Amino acid sequence: LDKLPPFTRCTDGPLRMPISERFKDMGTYVSGKIESGTVSRGQVITMMPNKVAVEVLQVLSDDIEVDGGVAGENVKLKLKNIEEDDISPGFLLCSPDNLCHVAHVFDVQVVIVDYKSIICPGFTAVMHIHSCVEEVRFRTIICRIDKKTNQKTDIRPRFIKHDDVAIVRFEAVGGSICIECFKDFAQMGRFTLRDEGKTIGVGKVLKIVSAVE
Repeated sequence: LDKLPPFTRCTDGPLRMPISERFKDMGTYVSGKIESGTVSRGQVITMMPNKVAVEVLQVLSDDIEVDGGVAGENVKLKLKNIEEDDISPGFLLCSPDNLCHVAHVFDVQVVIVDYKSIICPGFTAVMHIHSCVEEVRFRTIICRIDKKTNQKTDIRPRFIKHDDVAIVRFEAVGGSICIECFKDFAQMGRFTLRDEGKTIGVGKVLKIVSAVE
């Protein structure tokens, strides 16, 4: 383990904080892990996907009030200008000048790690990406990828199965989700796919196809 390269989180990058919980306690609070950037008391940031400007009234780390938090830390924030009912897990806090993508259709590279049957276009599964849990539909299977050469093979196959690596076009069934490409924000662009309570695939987001403005 000592030989693994250090896992660096970008503290000087734009803010990305996926919300994992929300609650009311003399005000509106959210909690989550800062994946990129920093957050501090008094800062005005943007809640996505609803594009609401919120002010950070308080930052708590381990229930102790602090001046701010940096990438890699789990924090609770007290927010002004938003109600608890207007927040859902999977929403994102971002820098106002650098907002996350909100996507309805996106291309991914996925490895099917455990599935007994074949997977065809139209198949649905539950995608877990950062703190977001959303149902996605396999809209198009674009190609398979050869594991040894990493080259595209078998364009538009009719199905994929256990142990296949493929590029697939996903569609968010519920509308749209806050998302990033893996190359831009690794922690925001990697996902697991689950079906009937077990993990069937893992992968990364390659491209946003239809973003919501």
